[in-house]
Amino acid sequence: MDFKIGTELTLEPVVNERNERYRCKLVENEEHAFYIDYPINVLTRKTAFLIDGTQFKVTLVEGEASYVFVSEVLGRKNVGIPMMAMRQPDPEEIMKLQRRGFVRVQTAVDVALKVDDKFYQLTTDDISAGGIAVILKGYEQLEEDMIVDATIVLPFSNGDLHYVMTESKIIRIFEREGVKIASVQFIEPLDIDQQYIVRFCFERQILLRKKELNI
Repeated sequence: MDFKIGTELTLEPVVNERNERYRCKLVENEEHAFYIDYPINVLTRKTAFLIDGTQFKVTLVEGEASYVFVSEVLGRKNVGIPMMAMRQPDPEEIMKLQRRGFVRVQTAVDVALKVDDKFYQLTTDDISAGGIAVILKGYEQLEEDMIVDATIVLPFSNGDLHYVMTESKIIRIFEREGVKIASVQFIEPLDIDQQYIVRFCFERQILLRKKELNI
């Protein structure tokens, strides 16, 4: 991991039911591990003692891009200052994300749009923490500027399902290769729902990257 010593890292448990987040700094790099100072819980401001083997999504910002990858706690080390050892990611595991807006992943998940008392069962073309694009499949009743209630099903790699329910607005309807697609923007989604979507997008990015590399 070729990042500067002193870079601030954000750690979020891969399984994050309690919405935990930690801040720490990169203090040392080795071939198979990198070392951080003891992380601070963002909410409680208290030092956290992370359990060996726990997996975390690691995020950092450098220049105009942010980087994200999954690592896990390997143990502890004390050479003047107490440090925690984390697994060094392979270069192909590190995702570079532009800081402009939300990362968008092309993937198909089930979504229902409710307008008044009518439900439209659709599939996404892509998804981000700010909105979705849905394939209309002939539902010409849906129009631009409509306010809809969206329910999105997020299937995670561990078998969990999470349902995101949020008021949304159809921003644009366009056609691509003969298929009509609606861009739907979320209206003030809950922070926890956005975090679930970010986690889901990250998992899908990892899966797509592995398929590209035939892993």
